Amino acid sequence: MKLLEGKSVVVTGGSRGIGRAIAVESARHGADVAINYYRDNDASYGKKSAVDSVVEEIEALGRRAIALEGNVADPQTGAELVDAAVQAFGKIDVLASNAGICPFHAFLDIPLDVFQRTMEVNLHGAFYVTQAAARQMKAQGHGGAIVATSSISALVGGGMQAHYTPTKAGVHSLMQSCAVSLGPYGIRCNSVMPGTIATDLNADDLSAPEKLAYMKGRIPLGRLGDPVDIANVVVFLASDMAAYVNGAALLVDGGLFVNLQ
Repeated sequence: MKLLEGKSVVVTGGSRGIGRAIAVESARHGADVAINYYRDNDASYGKKSAVDSVVEEIEALGRRAIALEGNVADPQTGAELVDAAVQAFGKIDVLASNAGICPFHAFLDIPLDVFQRTMEVNLHGAFYVTQAAARQMKAQGHGGAIVATSSISALVGGGMQAHYTPTKAGVHSLMQSCAVSLGPYGIRCNSVMPGTIATDLNADDLSAPEKLAYMKGRIPLGRLGDPVDIANVVVFLASDMAAYVNGAALLVDGGLFVNLQ
């Protein structure tokens, strides 16, 4: 069963990690996909860049894909991405606001530029792209779905994440407010809260075997999450199966949060 058949999906931070999985799974479920990426120089996909690789993977599934480079912290990026998606596919049905960074750093001596960049990408960027997509969805007149990637970190503290956790709490709050603001236009807004997912963001932090074993030991399911675990939930929230889900925040963490209590 294809949950997004004939829909147009926009994914920010879509060339790697969770964003890549969201883009590919959306295509697998029948959607055309517009991908935002920034400074893609990942050579881990052979000779192809990460964004070229994901575009080819989507096209191999029989769906259309476009990719547009841009920093979501720039207000113009969201507007340009929306315009490109409309030009390519004629509409936008779904936004997956996923782009984010997590440069771990101690609180007392965190450089101001690290704090500002984390805030601007994670929270301001989510605001800009959500506003741009919502304006287009309202103009189209047939509703839509916005799913933002928050984090379990919106609910718990982190000693090396005092600049990061507030941004994810902000994304969660943004979706709650947008659910109220945009509900009258048939636009549903929800967030996913990933737990510990194996991605580029935390590869260095989990590179030590003892740290990896510790993290797995806290998760009742006994494993780290895979990006596709998050993508599957995003596809559900974006689909008509979640037609009455609005303003929700769904933990996808293998049971980590309840085990921290």
